[in-house]
Formats: sequence, structure tokens, C-alpha cells
Amino acid sequence: MTDIDALMRTAPVIPVIVIDELEHAVPLAEALVAGGLPVLEVTLRTPAALSAIAAMKQVPGAIVGAGTVANPRDLEDALAAGSEFIVSPGLTEPLAQAAIRRGVPFLPGIANAGDIMRGLDLGLTHFKFFPAMAAGGLPALKSLAAPFGACRFCPTGGIGLDNAAEWLAFDPVLCVGGSWVAPRGAPDREQVERVAREAAALTR
Repeated sequence: MTDIDALMRTAPVIPVIVIDELEHAVPLAEALVAGGLPVLEVTLRTPAALSAIAAMKQVPGAIVGAGTVANPRDLEDALAAGSEFIVSPGLTEPLAQAAIRRGVPFLPGIANAGDIMRGLDLGLTHFKFFPAMAAGGLPALKSLAAPFGACRFCPTGGIGLDNAAEWLAFDPVLCVGGSWVAPRGAPDREQVERVAREAAALTR
């Protein structure tokens, strides 16, 4: 299994995906992978999410994980569906310990120094900075990252093509999460692939 560092370095953008209809899952995954964004975060926000993870796993080249994982039960459901990594909006000790116990790449959300310190106490060094813009944007992350030189980040929340490059230029940022590359609804495969190519061309 790929570790979280390698996963975050695979592509500059991790699509944050909400699937309402299961039939949208495979075409969307195929378009994103074809556009150069193989790491796909399917959020557990809809009844179709777990089935979508299982379906997307069949797409060649796709690395599919679950987002919006809030507790150990969500984690087990996501792993049963075939998730290859786990993303959470926050960091709790029960969830982190469950992820560590299961040996799955885990990216918990942090928004302040206390979150990071709690993660470090658990042996974690890679975090989602969330909600990135609402939590103070890049200046806030620069201030947070300064005392924690070993930590690496995936900012998510309010990031789009217009500001992603600025985030990626900050060394501790390995990738960004973004929903702009995977709009909700029936995917326009050509459009999704084009937008994915733009995102995949961003440099860290």
C-alpha cells in the first residue's frame, strides 16, 4: 500500500468528489484519470458514496479513497468499499488510532497548532489544512507550518485554479484538494478531462 507522502506527491490536485448518482462515478473517474489526476477522494456525503468508491476502483490507474470520514465506523465502511486512503475533516484520537491500527494512509484535517500537536503525538506528520481559505488562507498556513518543520499539508476548502499555484509554491504543501475539477452532477467527460489537465499541469 502506498504511504500518505507518496500519495500526496502523485499529482498536484486531489479531486474532492461528491457522487449523487452511482452511474456518474465511473465516467467521472475515467475523465479525471485521463486528465492526469489519478488520486480521487470520494466524500461520504451521499448514499451513493460507498458504491461509487467500489465502482471507481475498477477504473485503471485510479487510486480511490474516502473523504469526510468522521469516526471509526465510517473508516470501516470506507475500507470495506475498497478505499485505499482515508481523509477526515478533523482529527480525533479514536479515528486516528483506528486508521493507524488498520495501516491505511490517513490524512486528517487540522486548523490550528493544537490539532497538529495532537497529530504529532499520534505519530502523524501529514495533514489536510481545512477549511483552508476560511481558516485564514495561505498566511495562516505559513504561520502554522513554521514551528512544525516535519509536517506536510494538503490545503482544501476554497481553492481553485485561480489560487492553487500560490498554495503549491509553499514548500510544505505537497498537493491541494479541490472540488472545481469534479463538479457535481452528470460529468461532461471532455470538459472534466480538460480541467483535470490544467490542474495536473500545476507545479509544486
